[in-house]
Amino acid sequence: MTGSSKKSQTTPAKAASAAAPAKAPAKTAEAKKAKPATSAFTKPLQPSKELAAVVGSAPLPRTEVVSKMWEYIKKHKLQNEANKREILADEKLTAVFGKDKVTMFEMNKFLAQHLK
Repeated sequence: MTGSSKKSQTTPAKAASAAAPAKAPAKTAEAKKAKPATSAFTKPLQPSKELAAVVGSAPLPRTEVVSKMWEYIKKHKLQNEANKREILADEKLTAVFGKDKVTMFEMNKFLAQHLK
């Protein structure tokens, strides 16, 4: 009995992976074109005069407007201590929101009305 009579056998799993087609070639440069740089969130929008009193009059993306609003709210301590989700509007924010108290979820709805 010689050891050379045994042939190497492949398992079905190895055979299937060996027979599997090669991966698809990398996408061409044309297919990889980047999306436009200005999405709805990054497009600079002009704030109304009421909102400009808080965030400035320069056009800003929505994300920056929200960030500046939170800076203003925290700087002036306008968050309700008992319920951090509530914003207690001062004179400037009342002009933007139209009421004395809003939740942080309502804030974006009111901001949208002041951005063009």
